[in-house]
Amino acid sequence: MARKPDNTSTFESTRRRKKRSPAEVFSPEDRARYEAMRSEIDEGPIDDGPPEGDRWSIWDESEPLQRGPEPWPEWVITDLGAVDHELGVLKTGKEADVFLIERAVPGTDRAVILASKRYRSAEHTQFNRAGDYVAGRGTKRSRDARALAKRTTFGLDQAAMRWASAEFDALKRLHVAGVPVPYPVQILGREVIMEFIGDDRTAAPRLSEIRPDEAELESLWDQAAEALRLMTEQGFAHGDLSSYNTVVHEGRLIVLDLPQVVDIYANPMGLDFLSRDVENLGNWFTARGLDRLEVDELQAELMNMVVRA
Repeated sequence: MARKPDNTSTFESTRRRKKRSPAEVFSPEDRARYEAMRSEIDEGPIDDGPPEGDRWSIWDESEPLQRGPEPWPEWVITDLGAVDHELGVLKTGKEADVFLIERAVPGTDRAVILASKRYRSAEHTQFNRAGDYVAGRGTKRSRDARALAKRTTFGLDQAAMRWASAEFDALKRLHVAGVPVPYPVQILGREVIMEFIGDDRTAAPRLSEIRPDEAELESLWDQAAEALRLMTEQGFAHGDLSSYNTVVHEGRLIVLDLPQVVDIYANPMGLDFLSRDVENLGNWFTARGLDRLEVDELQAELMNMVVRA
């Protein structure tokens, strides 16, 4: 005898139930309470860009070791509400372009002009002698070393960041040692932000562009020699020093462009780079009247410093 269906079963039907509308899920009281809790931000625009400028300041995106040495100069702006304004290209180079930016706090008169050096990926660089400079620089992670060797996209990007890191680290160390270099503000990825050397928005002239009198020539040579001594004491050779990457601002000679900085002791060509730095810079001075003996004496002095170390 067939069984009669049991309509008293407590099991739910497996048939798909019709979805409830939001009005059925929340009671009128719940919905009113939810609406009262919504903030004005929820109803505001989605765009989270700055009220002015081209981007929010990237200061807080850098980790402590990716910022300049303390104490920070008074002109360094660390406010989280600061914005960066792009002012244009300052200089193009073989491995990077330098932009002029203004970091400012909206609604105040606090603003500073900075130089932003942005390294190209290794596949777009025109710097073809990188191997000579990086000899002796270790790569801590084997994954990075393999990627660099295979020139993968990741490896090329890592190569560009290594140039940026090398310059930033050298600027920090040399600034602390008293070498006349731009103050390094921060680094983020392939971008190094540093002190702008110049007046208003006009860059200081290169050494190659000035016409010093006898007294100025002697003063600038003394400064150049002292900068080379201090760098040598730190175990560094600039690697590409010349009258084109040194500038003169308010009577001070300042050394720029340090991505190819060479470890004199770890790099097999370290002494050659140091000797070439002295020779290249010295030739500019001797061509304008400096006694050649002063260049030769500095060359011998620096070589003795390395040998005694």
